[in-house]
Amino acid sequence: MIRLNEVKLPLDHDEDALRNFVLNKLSITAEQLVDIHIFKRGYDARKRNVITLIYTLDVTLTDVDEEALLSHFERDQQVKNSPDTTYKYVAQAPADLQERPIVIGMGPCGLFTGLILAQMGFKPIILERGKSVHERSKDTFRFWRKGELNTESNVQFGEGGAGTFSDGKLYSQVKDPNFLGLKVKQEFVAAGAPAEIIYVSKPHIGTFKLVTMVERMRSKILELGGEIRFETRVDEINIEDNQVTGVTLNGGEVINSKHVTLAIGHSARDTVQMLHDKGVHLEAQSFSVGFRIEHKQELIDQARFGTNAGHPILGAADYKLVHHCKNGRSVYSFCMCPGGVVVAATSETEAVVTNGMSQYSRSERNANSAIVVGIAPSDFNNDPLQGIALQRKLERNAYILGGSTYQAPAQRVGDFLAGAEAKPYGDVEPSYKPEVTMTDLSTSLPDFAIEAIREALPAFNKKIRGFAQADAMLTGVETRTSSPVQIKRGKDFQSINTKGLYPGGEGAGYAGGILSAGIDGIKIAEAVALDMLKANS
Repeated sequence: MIRLNEVKLPLDHDEDALRNFVLNKLSITAEQLVDIHIFKRGYDARKRNVITLIYTLDVTLTDVDEEALLSHFERDQQVKNSPDTTYKYVAQAPADLQERPIVIGMGPCGLFTGLILAQMGFKPIILERGKSVHERSKDTFRFWRKGELNTESNVQFGEGGAGTFSDGKLYSQVKDPNFLGLKVKQEFVAAGAPAEIIYVSKPHIGTFKLVTMVERMRSKILELGGEIRFETRVDEINIEDNQVTGVTLNGGEVINSKHVTLAIGHSARDTVQMLHDKGVHLEAQSFSVGFRIEHKQELIDQARFGTNAGHPILGAADYKLVHHCKNGRSVYSFCMCPGGVVVAATSETEAVVTNGMSQYSRSERNANSAIVVGIAPSDFNNDPLQGIALQRKLERNAYILGGSTYQAPAQRVGDFLAGAEAKPYGDVEPSYKPEVTMTDLSTSLPDFAIEAIREALPAFNKKIRGFAQADAMLTGVETRTSSPVQIKRGKDFQSINTKGLYPGGEGAGYAGGILSAGIDGIKIAEAVALDMLKANS
């Protein structure tokens, strides 16, 4: 196939525009053009009233000397040979293999580690401390409605991981020369995701679709000989002479294996403590803290798309903002959820944590995103456990500020910027459930973070008119942007001081979202499979 890059067409181009472009660009006849496959479609909205669609196309031809054609376009970066994007399994388990790999956690990283291992015949044992996604959803919605928290089944813990109760974004800036991200999206489509996630530049799925997809992927793992145990917490990693030998479960059962994947997510703080106590090498890493900000979605749509707001191809508008402050801190938007809601995301009692969530339709009245300030390891003495302690301190303070009932502290942007007494919300109604308590947010974060956010919001207002409007809502606190801990691993994906332990995903400090975590899971599965074959030879 021939690949055409940077194909630019008007937002409302007619259905023959792509075909006509290909024919004219390649100087071929209609009979020579067999098929046009859209590999990617994005848009350029820098001129909001004149938005351009940008395509990457893979073109199938007949009766054409493709080598001669490519030679003709040798200096034209728009015309290239299509790369091979087919996923190729690196191994196949032998029939006599006795050992079974263990995967701890069933978020995106653990899910794809388990799925790829199962597809290669290694019959993984997946251990998930939370419940199945259906039962977990019941517990999560009960907490949102009634404030009844299950510390083992919530937004953070359970089948599907934290990404299940999010916007379901499937884009990442990680380098992906082997097209592993495409494999992730193809598996999602096979499980019921919309086919468009394969090619749109900013694909998303939404919570309700993710729930069904995760169930179908679980069924595939089971059909391939994998084993999945829910409500099964790993209380200890068993290590002898710096080699993993297995795990001990919360009921006391021991499962032996020399290949254990750690895909625990960024909130399994008790597991991190256990790893620290066992001597597994951990390092502090940067994370961020801040608030969720809400505006009416129509304001964001108008600011980003102008007269094209509401166009079905564009959907609900998003944004990405960053500001470098006078005090040396950086403030940025994170996990922007168009047409979504702010949700309660704690996994510990007497703590308040916020996150954002939206459905595939992105049809809720508000847009929300985290507005967060970077926290460096030097802010907590380069001690990863002190980073967790800082998160906990802020989350418990937010619980108290909210009234000690899992209501979240909230404040209008106008009052926050003025340092004024909190007033009732106005035009923008907060979406957080169970509820919010209108209060002064100035004591909810470290002073440097409050100072930085107060400087950043007016700066963001210059980029998106109305961003710092008085009635915009701030809800606190956002603390789980990433893990304060990195579980260091080598090029073989194993812990640098514990052989057979494979740290991965967000909780280990190697991913930042569903897609990158899924990609990391595939890489770990490949590393585990190759090492198991080596050990079995």
